Order: sequence, then C-alpha cells, then structure tokens
Amino acid sequence: MPTVARLDAREWLSSSENTLARLRDEHGAVLLRGFTPLDAEGLAELATGLAGELRDYDNRSTPRQRVKGRVFTSTEYPSDQTIPQHNEMSYTDSWPSTLFLGCVVPAPEGGETPIADSARVAARVPTSTHERFERHGVMYVRNFGLGMDLSWQEVFQTRDRGEVDAYCAKHSIQAEWLGGERLRTRHVVQATVKSRATGEKVWFNQAHLFHVSSLPASVERELRDSFSEDELPRNAMYGDGTPLDPADLAHIRAAYAAEEISLPWQTGDIMVVDNEQFAHGRKPYTGDRSILVAMA
Repeated sequence: MPTVARLDAREWLSSSENTLARLRDEHGAVLLRGFTPLDAEGLAELATGLAGELRDYDNRSTPRQRVKGRVFTSTEYPSDQTIPQHNEMSYTDSWPSTLFLGCVVPAPEGGETPIADSARVAARVPTSTHERFERHGVMYVRNFGLGMDLSWQEVFQTRDRGEVDAYCAKHSIQAEWLGGERLRTRHVVQATVKSRATGEKVWFNQAHLFHVSSLPASVERELRDSFSEDELPRNAMYGDGTPLDPADLAHIRAAYAAEEISLPWQTGDIMVVDNEQFAHGRKPYTGDRSILVAMA
C-alpha cells in the first residue's frame, strides 16, 4: 500500500527497481492496493514493464472478451457459479508465467479471486495419486461442434481448419475432424512442474476442472446419459486414456480447499500472480463485477 496519495503503480514500478519482481518471486502473489486505478491500457503498461511482452489468449478454454490489445475480461461464467482453483492454461504445454488481475468494479457481495499455493497443494495430494498423475500425465479431451461449450472457431481464434491443424501439430495435440463442424482433440500434458522461481515441485494441471464431475451433479448425469466418455464436450483422463479415479479427484479438490486464501476486491486493486506458484479461482457473486486480466 503506497504512503503517497494517488501514486500510480506504473511510476512506483519504474522507480523501485526490481522490488515487485522480487516480491512476486519470493511470495508468489502480490496485492497492490491504494494506487490510482488503472484502465486496460494502464494494466498492460504495468504488466509489460514488469514481465515483458504480453501474450494472447490462444487455445482458449473459457469465454472472455478482448478489452484492448492483449487485456481481457476475466472468465465470463454466470455469476452464481464457482470457478475452481487452477493455474492459468495448465491444460496446455505453453502457459503464462505471470498474471495481472485488475479490479475495475468489485462485486457488492462475493466475487473474490481466491488463490492457493501450488507447492502446498502438491504436498497435500496423497503419494499414490501423485504417482499416478506423474506417471501418465493428464489427457484433455474436447469435442467441438456439439452446440455446447466453446466452438473450435473461438478456441483457436480462426475459421481456417488448416490453421487449427497447424496449431495442433505444433503443440502435439491430436486433432480429429468428425464431419460437419465437429472436431475432437486429445492433448496429453504435465501433471506437475518445477516452479521457475523456487525450484519446488508444484501441482500444475486442470484435471479436476475439466473432468465432467466438476459440473453440477444433475448436469453431469445428463451429459453422461447423452455421451460416452470420449464424446463429452470436455473431459480429463489419465494420460494413458483411462478414466480418472473419483478418489483421486476428491483428494485434489480437498487439497485446493485446504490451501485457499481469499480477500475481497477493492476498486483499483491489482493482483500480480506467479502462475506456477499460485492457482486462482472465483467465488460466486451478486451485482456487477469487472476484473481485467493480462498475461505475460
């Protein structure tokens, strides 16, 4: 919190040498509060000043709007839904190192962005679960063109199937065109990684979020009645293609719950998050809420 009134976080960043980068690396997450509120352009400047070039949101998994340049709205799921803890884009082989979340409008009730220490989560996951996930990795299966979830055009930000095929080949994603607008992708990636900043092993996947059991029970039943395991709009499996053990998923969710830290947003807050050291989520809320996101 600044001791000077109406201090711009960008000015503080430029005059404080590497203080913010050091705090991010040492603590994993930093909350900037009491600075002059930043719009999308200002958040982009702050993020670029700390972490370099911003990255676009490719291989998307949630609906977002581009506000300006490479600054986006936070995930636009219905306000009554919880977004489980996750490391951004850990369902891919290429993820942002740092997230910048800027609060434009805090919800009058709820809407927090809780975080969880990924190394502490990993330590809480039972050894048997840990070994299964590390041995096989995680397979993410997505079926597009069913009229549910995102379309492949939105996920890959193109209407050109050749561009989709090229992207998938580059990232070792198995892509299968099934006729009409239907596309099925399978991607096997990591379950854990070593933190760039600390060298610690961190839990780093979205198996518990992609798995169909993350949906309300009634929705899961309806989907399972309509689709086989590999035809669900989105799902997660062990990397060898076998179904995930419900007990493993329960252990993972319990680990995240035990490590969750949550603070209410205030207008102008900026949260700087090392995306490997900390996962994040979203609490349900009422009223208006606007959080901007930049990824570097």
